[in-house]
Amino acid sequence: MGKAKRTTHRSSKGTKLYAVRDSNGRFKDIQTYKRAHSADMRRKSRSET
Repeated sequence: MGKAKRTTHRSSKGTKLYAVRDSNGRFKDIQTYKRAHSADMRRKSRSET
């Protein structure tokens, strides 16, 4: 299974958002860029392990 593709959007407040869509193109998960990015930083990538 491939990694879900995240697209970036801006909310009405101007914060950057990540949106994950399911196969039908509907939003599956939406979160702020800041939180998503820090979660990505906490996880170790495969190349690092």
